[in-house]
Amino acid sequence: MRTATSGVIKRDPVFADLRNIQDEFSRFFAGGLPRFFGNEEVFTGKWSPNVDIFENENSIVLEADLPGLKAEDFNLSIENYRLTLNGERKFEKEGKGENWHRVERSYGSFTRTFTLPNTVNVEEVKAEFKDGVLRVTLPKREEVKARNINVTVKSGQNGSTN
Repeated sequence: MRTATSGVIKRDPVFADLRNIQDEFSRFFAGGLPRFFGNEEVFTGKWSPNVDIFENENSIVLEADLPGLKAEDFNLSIENYRLTLNGERKFEKEGKGENWHRVERSYGSFTRTFTLPNTVNVEEVKAEFKDGVLRVTLPKREEVKARNINVTVKSGQNGSTN
């Protein structure tokens, strides 16, 4: 509440505190809740491994973080130029009588599918799994790789019209 007295505006501290509380509620409901309600993974316990994909001259490389998994915990397949990675990270209890105070790591089944360009040679795909990281190398077909073309210059052809 503001009161004007001889050109000076006074602010009521009680209303200022209420305004701050209202701003905090607005931020919480505008930013926090849609994120939780819009993200079903928070409620279902599902997770999705993070993936990096990059390209070099000879191949496309996909790297997926699969911490805590073993090779038998996931499956990698290619069908109709679609690469699918699926599996499950299980929550395993350490021992009887333990009281968990917080569980922040995500567990559950996952599936990631990527559409591959037709420039990939699907017959030569290689995958390796080391230290919780799956690295899939997708080589490019020979006919789509960039190559230099040598240009031959013939003598006597300098562009003149004589």
